[in-house]
Amino acid sequence: MSKSILIIYTGGTVGMIDSGNGTLLPFDIKNLLVSIPELSKFNFPIESISAFEKPLDSSNIGPDEWKMIGKAVADNYEKYSGFVVLHGSDTMAYTASALSFMFDGLSKPVIFTGSQLPIGLLRSDAKENILTSIELASMHDAKGNAVFPEVCVYFENSLFRANRTIKANAENFDAFMSPNFPALAEVGVHFKLNESLVHKSTTPFSFRDKLSQDVALLKVFPGFSAKVFQSVFDNQYLRGLVLETYGTGNIPQEKHLLAGLNQLAARGVHVLVVTQCIKGRVELGRYATSEDLRKMEVHSGHDITSVAAVTKMMHVMGNYSSKADVDTRLQQSLRGEMTMV
Repeated sequence: MSKSILIIYTGGTVGMIDSGNGTLLPFDIKNLLVSIPELSKFNFPIESISAFEKPLDSSNIGPDEWKMIGKAVADNYEKYSGFVVLHGSDTMAYTASALSFMFDGLSKPVIFTGSQLPIGLLRSDAKENILTSIELASMHDAKGNAVFPEVCVYFENSLFRANRTIKANAENFDAFMSPNFPALAEVGVHFKLNESLVHKSTTPFSFRDKLSQDVALLKVFPGFSAKVFQSVFDNQYLRGLVLETYGTGNIPQEKHLLAGLNQLAARGVHVLVVTQCIKGRVELGRYATSEDLRKMEVHSGHDITSVAAVTKMMHVMGNYSSKADVDTRLQQSLRGEMTMV
C-alpha cells in the first residue's frame, strides 16, 4: 500500500486557535492545512476527519468515545497506511491504552498526540507533535511494512507504546512518560528507532468494541476507612478490581481489608494487583505484607500501569464471559503492556 495518513480529530488543547478577539476556540479540522501549512510538504496524501460531532475536552472522553475513535480507524483501515489521533492530554493514556487492547491484529500505526499549548499560540508544541507523528506513522521498512504497527503516544521527542504511558506532567512539554518500558523512538536532529522493541501481530485485523465498566480502582493508603472500603467490596455490580498497593504489592495487615478481598474472591470478582510506585513491579510474597495476597485468588499486574490495568480489565471482561478465560488473559501480556518474568 502506498503511504497515506488519516488524521482523526477529537478535541483538546491541541485544537485551539485564536478567534480574533483573544478567545481560544476549537478549530475546524477542515482548516488544518491553514494552521499547519507544512503539511503540504509531505509527498503523500494526508486527510482528516472528526471523530465526534463536536470537539471534546479529553476529561469528557470515556468508553463510548473510545468506541467511536476505534470505529473511525476500523472503518478506514483499508484506505490508509497509518493514523494520527489528535486528543487532549489529560485522558490520552486511557484512550490510547484502551484502543491498544480493542484492536486485534493491528499492522498499521495508530499514533496519539496532542499538545500542552493550543496550536494558535506562538510557542505551541502542537505543530511539532503533529508533524512528527505523521512522519513516524508513515515510516515503512524495505518490505513495505509499517515500522510501528501498534498504538502509540508521541509527545515532545518521544514515541511510547500507548499502554505503557502515563501523563506525568501538567505543565512541561514532555507531559508523558513510560516508566517501565523504553521509548520506541527518540526524535532529535535524527530519529533513533528502537525497532526491536515494537510489538507485532500476525493475526488478521479486527476491532472489538465490547467493554465492561463494572470495574473499580482502589488505592490503599494509611488510615483508610474500613467502612468506606467495605462499601466497595459489597457492591454487587463489581466484577473487576484494580488494587493499587504499596511498593512491590504490599498492603496493611488490616483484618477487614483481607476479609474484604477474600469476600471478592469468593464471589468470583477479578482482582489485579498493581503498584502505586511510578517505576518498578509487583512481586507478591517478597515481603510478609504481600504474602496474604499471594495466597489469594488475585493476579499480579507485574509492571503494568494503573491506566493500562483498568482498560485491559474493561476489555477482557467485555469480551470473555467465563472466569477461567478472563483469568487467563489478565495473566498474559496481550499487547506488550507488562513484562513477564
